Amino acid sequence: MLALVAIGNDPSRAQDLLLIALADLVLAGAGWLLPWRRWPPQRPAVLALPGFAVLGFSTWAFGGVATGTGPFLVLLYTWAALHFSRRILLGLLAPAALAYVVPLVVTHQPPAVLGSALVLLPVALAIALLIEAQARHLRDDRERLARIERWRAAMIGTLAHDIRSPLATVQMTLEELQDGATGHTARMLTAALRQTMRIDRLATGLLDLNRIDTSGHLHLDRRPTPARLAVLEALSYVSSAEVQIEIPHDLTICVDPERFEQIIVNLVGNALRYGLPPVTVTISSAENVDRLEVRDHGPGVPEELRPRLFTRFGVGDPRGVGLGLWIVRELARAHGGEARYEPAHPGTRMIVTFPVIAPGSLTPAGRSSAQRVVDEGTGDVA
Repeated sequence: MLALVAIGNDPSRAQDLLLIALADLVLAGAGWLLPWRRWPPQRPAVLALPGFAVLGFSTWAFGGVATGTGPFLVLLYTWAALHFSRRILLGLLAPAALAYVVPLVVTHQPPAVLGSALVLLPVALAIALLIEAQARHLRDDRERLARIERWRAAMIGTLAHDIRSPLATVQMTLEELQDGATGHTARMLTAALRQTMRIDRLATGLLDLNRIDTSGHLHLDRRPTPARLAVLEALSYVSSAEVQIEIPHDLTICVDPERFEQIIVNLVGNALRYGLPPVTVTISSAENVDRLEVRDHGPGVPEELRPRLFTRFGVGDPRGVGLGLWIVRELARAHGGEARYEPAHPGTRMIVTFPVIAPGSLTPAGRSSAQRVVDEGTGDVA
């Protein structure tokens, strides 16, 4: 493009500039179209050789004036430094020197102009070596972090799965003991059962964390769901005596019922744990968006914690690990919606939106439950 623009400034060199533009276009096409991924990763470095040749021809075409080609020589070296090793950078020094010096010799430039190669080429090489070193360090760090992430994901998945199997046996045993227990023993067993259920939610939250991190998204089984009934079923997993429901009896929302239940349990659990009653669950529909609101009447969220509310481990405390709200946000985004916080004066208002989807627009694949990537469960509250 620059060569074509230059024709307007110097029509006498139109033929040479057209040739330069054509050569650049061919190089660009080769870089874009050739199947480089099938070949060794260092193979694209060969594009630098015709690139230097084009720069040398440009210098010669303009009578040995290298002020327009010198910056592009540095740019070629910079590109090579971002992708290739120091060995290749050093190997490109000879063709770069030839591309710069030969046109100056052929056009009979004075020694002072020829001497500019002693400044430009070492500077270009030094810049390239610095960039290559930084790029290499970044690649090494990325590979190291990828290894750590693989180990972390494997450990979390193994830990969560291994916890849930013996925990189910413990929970069943406690429930059988509770049937005939009275007085202080019954209270102790009830407390123990609450703790086992909390550990189960923690394990499920870790599984959700691991699966969302690994896949980057969730496959949902979305279908028309009676909103009021879905909320009532979800509330059976929490202490819902102080929870009020303001949901029309005939309202239907298009969600994954299990993931929607997980959102309700997390948000209501948070409200009961950190807020004050009454806790109100409201669902309304307007402007092609279903809006879920869970409000408590407690002190609200401190200003300094609000930016971290929906981050992983952002606001965990001894009563939780800080995954619940992050999972709520990820589940909302998987539905195409969003989760956010609003102060309620008094209290906290957590809002989750779901885009309205007509039942007829759901394909069989979209309703399939075989591709779910999050395990059964409700997830830990933040």
